[in-house]
Amino acid sequence: MTLRAGLVGAGGVGARHGRTLSGLDGVELVGIADAVPAAGAALAAELGVPALGVDELLRAGVNAVWLCVPPFAHGELELAVVRAGLPLFVEKPLGTGLAVAEEVAAAVAAAGLPTATGYHWRHLDTVAAARAVCAAHPPRLVSLSWYDKVPPPAWWARAERSGGQVVEQATHVLDLARVLAGEVDEVEAVAAPSSDPSSRDVDDATAALLRFASGAVGTLTAACVQPARTRAGLELSCPGAAVELTETSLTVTTAEGAEHREPAVDARTAVDRAFVDLVVSGVRAEGLVDYAEALRTHRLAVAVAESARTGSRVRLDA
Repeated sequence: MTLRAGLVGAGGVGARHGRTLSGLDGVELVGIADAVPAAGAALAAELGVPALGVDELLRAGVNAVWLCVPPFAHGELELAVVRAGLPLFVEKPLGTGLAVAEEVAAAVAAAGLPTATGYHWRHLDTVAAARAVCAAHPPRLVSLSWYDKVPPPAWWARAERSGGQVVEQATHVLDLARVLAGEVDEVEAVAAPSSDPSSRDVDDATAALLRFASGAVGTLTAACVQPARTRAGLELSCPGAAVELTETSLTVTTAEGAEHREPAVDARTAVDRAFVDLVVSGVRAEGLVDYAEALRTHRLAVAVAESARTGSRVRLDA
């Protein structure tokens, strides 16, 4: 079976998915839709497919839809795909807050449709290796960091449109914290407000304390004021082991010494391949994150953002 894929979103992330889908065996990219017609037309021309409206795309005989849109644009698009009865891949984050994501999750569950989300780090073989270490040596201290610049899209600088740095970027490391150390019960965060409020209301930096259900404790620190990214990853202190994990490397230190490795998997390709295979065969690959699982990570990121905004501790429901 050749999977006929539709793509909604022609920005940087959408373009990456479009190029990946165009190169996958057994996939035909049917068309591209974007709220900015010129952007959709440019990517469509590059990939040799038509630029369509969303309704046209959903009527074009597609077998699945990739929704790669900014955080503020989520909601009605997902619901339209669900009404069309089509499997959907949704890029993270699931929205700027919780209301839209909870509504979509309920609709997806009621429809029983296959879903996947853009938490591609979970496809890394280094994440699987780190998970094995943490299963044998449960973490007691988890340190998460994301030190970066402000991304180019204009919407990112406005919290009401991006959700802020924790929701839009640091969600990746929060997701892996759940994978490696378990669920978080409570968060308490503070933020350094924007030093350039005329052009950006997203906070300069956020620091949060995390309390895990296991009894482990952790921190998240994030900043977006640098000229370039210098750090995005996790460090875990475990009885008998220490783990340092980024998207491009894993270091595990034990009494025998330190072992360093780099991923052998291109996770950004693997996540698209895995969703294609799910739709075609019904088999879900290890690491493919469905909408309900992504919502658990999104709730955690939103809780950190809420605590930073209100100055209060936020407990997460079990």
